[in-house]
Amino acid sequence: MTAASAGRHGATRKAYLQIHFCVVLWGFTAILGKAISLSAFSLVWWRMLLVAAALSLLPRVWRALRAMSWRLLGAYAGIGVLVALHWLTFYAAIKLSNASVAATCIAVGPIFLALIEPALHRRRPVLADLLLGALAVPGVALVVGAVPQGMLVGIVVGVVSAALVAVFGLLNKRLVHGSDPLTVTAIELGSGTLALTLLAPLVPWMLPGHGGALFVLPGWVDAGLIATLSFACTLLPFALSLVALRHLSAFSVQLAVNLEPIYAIVLATLLFGEHLDVSPWFYLGVAIVVGAVFVHPFVSRPRDEHEHPEQLAMAESKSID
Repeated sequence: MTAASAGRHGATRKAYLQIHFCVVLWGFTAILGKAISLSAFSLVWWRMLLVAAALSLLPRVWRALRAMSWRLLGAYAGIGVLVALHWLTFYAAIKLSNASVAATCIAVGPIFLALIEPALHRRRPVLADLLLGALAVPGVALVVGAVPQGMLVGIVVGVVSAALVAVFGLLNKRLVHGSDPLTVTAIELGSGTLALTLLAPLVPWMLPGHGGALFVLPGWVDAGLIATLSFACTLLPFALSLVALRHLSAFSVQLAVNLEPIYAIVLATLLFGEHLDVSPWFYLGVAIVVGAVFVHPFVSRPRDEHEHPEQLAMAESKSID
């Protein structure tokens, strides 16, 4: 092995470790969402505000922002509204059910992606994608039947969150070459914060009993958890993923990030004992859903697009296409 090939091998191995570390950190987002006592609305508002504020301190963000057209800026801002609604419904699903159920719902995001993309691009669906979507249906049915009836609303909200992941992921893909990823993230999270602020009066109606007041200063414990969620589980893995993606194929990253719901469920079981809230059939359903998602990269057609890391920073489901 030459020095050059040894160096590439070492860089690839390091990138694998980095992306798996990112996936573990993303798995903690559901855990922190359950641990934080604030409402889903307040939690998401603070998270988006802190990340957007941190990114606004970077000179490269402002340089790219000044060079961006108003049309592209408006497009990213609109996607930011979808990001905010995705996070809001994801954390609401956690509050309405538990972290394991919400993570399972988000796992169907790539299946929504496979089904929505043909409609967006006005082409015929891929048969393999339809079959994988059908394969996941029994798993979803098992999950629904294995949770207490009081958690069913959480499942519905979680599925809505997964659909939102697919929609804003596809929209981001169409604009992938538009600007610097950090700038895109800053715009989308900044516009998402503004959108949530404007939507605050409607949230109690949209999510009965889970809106809460907007301007609630978190206590010390919640403040520390929110800071961890914003920086350790959002900005840090985002920065690491930017580095790792230089040395890994989109296919390799897809396989790694598909582990996220598994990590989240294992962590929720260990930390919160959530296995006591559901029947064993729940985990069989999870296995079917996650199995369908794992198979997808192997049977999907090759694509020329490279993964856009700005999507990784904002979804609890990190789908790579």
